[in-house]
Amino acid sequence: MNNFSSLKSTIVFRMIIPIMVFIILIECAFSYLVTLHNVNETYDRWLLNSARSLEQEVNVIDQKISVKLSGSALKIFKWDDVGSTYFNIQTESGNILVGDLPLMDKPGQANGQARLFSNILLNGEKLRMVSLNVSAGLPEAVFINVAETLDRRSERFIEMLITDLAPQLFLTLIIGALLYKGVDRVLKPLHKLTDYIAQRSPSDLSPIPDDDVFDEVVALTDTINYLFEKLSNSIASQQRFISNAAHQLRTPLAGLKLQAERAQREQNIETMRPALKQIQNSADNVSHLISQLLVLARSDQIEGRHSFHRLDLLDLTKNICMEWVPKALEKEISLSFESLEKDVFVQADPILLTELLANLLDNGISYGHQQGNILVKIVKQPTPCLILEDDGPGINESECQKVFERFYRIPGTSGKGCGLGLAIVKEIADLHLIDLKIGKSDMGGVQFALNFRQINFD
Repeated sequence: MNNFSSLKSTIVFRMIIPIMVFIILIECAFSYLVTLHNVNETYDRWLLNSARSLEQEVNVIDQKISVKLSGSALKIFKWDDVGSTYFNIQTESGNILVGDLPLMDKPGQANGQARLFSNILLNGEKLRMVSLNVSAGLPEAVFINVAETLDRRSERFIEMLITDLAPQLFLTLIIGALLYKGVDRVLKPLHKLTDYIAQRSPSDLSPIPDDDVFDEVVALTDTINYLFEKLSNSIASQQRFISNAAHQLRTPLAGLKLQAERAQREQNIETMRPALKQIQNSADNVSHLISQLLVLARSDQIEGRHSFHRLDLLDLTKNICMEWVPKALEKEISLSFESLEKDVFVQADPILLTELLANLLDNGISYGHQQGNILVKIVKQPTPCLILEDDGPGINESECQKVFERFYRIPGTSGKGCGLGLAIVKEIADLHLIDLKIGKSDMGGVQFALNFRQINFD
């Protein structure tokens, strides 16, 4: 399993550990610099004190500079249990009065300073040296040079660095452990939420409680609850649809069976004809119902506008009207199309939009008056608008929204419809974000107005 697949691992390995490493590095660098400075200050001070102690041994006898340093004093001066100490006392003229250091340049005089610290190399070994310029009361300037190896400094530096870093590192590790445990504690409500969801039944779509979760997680639970609500509504809608579809199919299928049994009882073809006619009508009703159900199924499966294309609304509407003219003529209905617009383009699914217009025309022809009129027109106001109106019986205002419900039919309505035509129109319109309005037509019947969204095709 990937270590970074969990939130805890991500917080630990990508936040806590990098921060702790950064803090430790800062602590080490700071302690290193501070300890190095303190050790150098301490041992440089000791070198300077040693040089000043030798200054006391410089005297002038008979106008000559002399140094009196006993063997025991010299032994004490040079004693070092770890490293080595070297010194010399030299005059400005270049004479070494005493000591084991070779002749040095006159750094104090060269820099105009009474003392000067420097690093030198003697026999391949690094030394730290102080040069003290002594000239008061002397015939010529005298330089006292004291140098020591770095062994004691290094040893002391390591001791002090460890002493300084140990408690800091220990405290840092304790803080890291507390942060690690804190992550567990912070994530505990999230783990409880995970366990709660895992133990739920697959059919349980009730909202997830978010009383004990953080504000950042509430957004997630709200989204899940919103999806649960949509899924629950979808399932309930499907169940109602299946129940209604089964009910609607049961009637024509029962009629088919009844008429088939009736035909079987007849002895000659002439007496069978009424039953066969009823069988044909029932089969037509079932075929129409199944066709409508398939259209609904297709519209339910489309999500988003990925299958939409740039369509010429004028050409599409004109062609559909021409296809429905023969059926309108069967009922002696005048079907006309008019538009003063040119190049009216919309973004739509061509199959679904064709089905929408076909259902509106079928509704107008099926429920319109004999020798009635149906007018289809397209205008821009300023967005494309398709208007279909007739001079039929119309729809009462109280029924205007109900007619878009699945399987709903206005009480007392004649015809062989199944109550899905206008429901299909509504669903396809909603899918295309079409503003569908229903009202009274100036011709006396019903008017459907479909306002399309403005789409920029440039």
